Amino acid sequence: MADIKVDVLVIGAGPTGLGAAKRLNHINGPSWLILDANEKAGGLASTDVTPEGFLYDVGGHVIFSHYKYFDDCIDEALPKPDDWYTHQRISYVRYKGQWVPYPFQNNISMLPKEDQVKCIDGLIDAAMAARVATDKPKNFDEWILRTCGEGVADVFMRPYNYKVWAVPTTKMQCQWLGERVAAPDVKLVTRNVILNKTAGNWGPNATFRFPARDGTGGIWIAVSDTLPEKNKRYGEKGEVTKVDADKKVVTLKDGTTIGYDKLINTMAVDHLVEKMGNQELITLSKGLYYSSTHVIGVGIRGERPERIGDKCWLYFPEDNCPFYRATIFSNYSPYNQPQADVKLPTLYKADGSKADSSEAKPGPYWSIMLEVSQSTMKPVDEENILKDCIQGLINTEMIKPEDEIISTYHRKFDHGYPTPSLEREGVLKELLPKLQAQGIWSRGRFGSWRYEVGNQDHSFMLGVEAVDNIVSGAVELTLNYPDFVNSRANTERRLDQPFYSAGTPPKELPSRERA
Repeated sequence: MADIKVDVLVIGAGPTGLGAAKRLNHINGPSWLILDANEKAGGLASTDVTPEGFLYDVGGHVIFSHYKYFDDCIDEALPKPDDWYTHQRISYVRYKGQWVPYPFQNNISMLPKEDQVKCIDGLIDAAMAARVATDKPKNFDEWILRTCGEGVADVFMRPYNYKVWAVPTTKMQCQWLGERVAAPDVKLVTRNVILNKTAGNWGPNATFRFPARDGTGGIWIAVSDTLPEKNKRYGEKGEVTKVDADKKVVTLKDGTTIGYDKLINTMAVDHLVEKMGNQELITLSKGLYYSSTHVIGVGIRGERPERIGDKCWLYFPEDNCPFYRATIFSNYSPYNQPQADVKLPTLYKADGSKADSSEAKPGPYWSIMLEVSQSTMKPVDEENILKDCIQGLINTEMIKPEDEIISTYHRKFDHGYPTPSLEREGVLKELLPKLQAQGIWSRGRFGSWRYEVGNQDHSFMLGVEAVDNIVSGAVELTLNYPDFVNSRANTERRLDQPFYSAGTPPKELPSRERA
């Protein structure tokens, strides 16, 4: 007999696990428990704080949503207007010493003339080829060539995506793209080149929210705080060491055993099958590919420079810096760094030279967060990554050699990006149903390994929809139909709506007049 028995056990208190727990608590049906090996909720959407008081998220996270239920839960957790800042996205691509507005492929009017010609030639060739094409692109590289042409592929898409994914574009499939990548309008691009105009904002995150305090991680701590304490086990007492799928028992690090009827797993699925000890599934999971992410933070003394302005996040396709993206994290909230009256010493200057003084001095301060990818196909000099990133900031004119570095941060996340590799769908179509046949719903950024539904709103709803599937057999739209949920306002679920499982209608059905 297990020490604890629940109807539904949730492993992981990141956005997916919290989505599942929130829905279980909302419907007040099956008994449930949520586990996490960390003391605080958040998972891959957590926030770290340096000793000096600079905040850094686990990579670039912002809040924009495709779902009303997600909005309801976030607003319930942080309900006050001053809990949030709302920003217009201001993003650029650094190319040949200038800032090209995002998305790059719609703004080639900003490029040198020879690059403009190369890109337009490619766009025209691609448009003509697309008219007579009878088959679909076989991989991401073919999609790039058919959509953007050779010019844009060579100057931006191939080098940038290799820096992001840490694999060549030829080794990635293209079904994941959806709303993630802008397909250029050849007529608009040509018109803008002739008129020397830039294209406007594109994409679902053109406007986004960010919490005023505690970073992105603060959101998920607040959501967790809306759940009953008796249903949560965090820290060492919530760390899973073994999953016995046959007996439906999970063993924790402290020796506690938990019996369950259904399991919602949000840890990386390759880690899950190892804890299950199922050799068939372990072998199958080895067909899934991922990259690691290094998050680097640099805290700087002084007013934010005018050349930086109110930029949000920036892209770097060239090899003069190791990072693919930089976020001006201090622009998201004035509380993401120490206040100006806090006195801090200078560690060193950006060029590595010694500080003029070791005396602690007041600010103001600003900060940059960088992301560097790593894989077996893209090695990284981990020992020198911080130094190389700071030099990259100088090379790209983000900071000056004489700038005073006040604080640095570096953390590696082994599972950073779930790669949409060519082999991925073949593995998932076999692996996920095999797990579900054993009563395990594996969901989330790495639980179900689908990057195209890996944003915070998607991840949360993967947990919500897994619960609805378990309780009432509802179709999991986010997992199975990413393009559908990304193309519409998903308003069917609301936090203030009652929930009725299959076979249990409301006590009084509405009459035609009431309806």
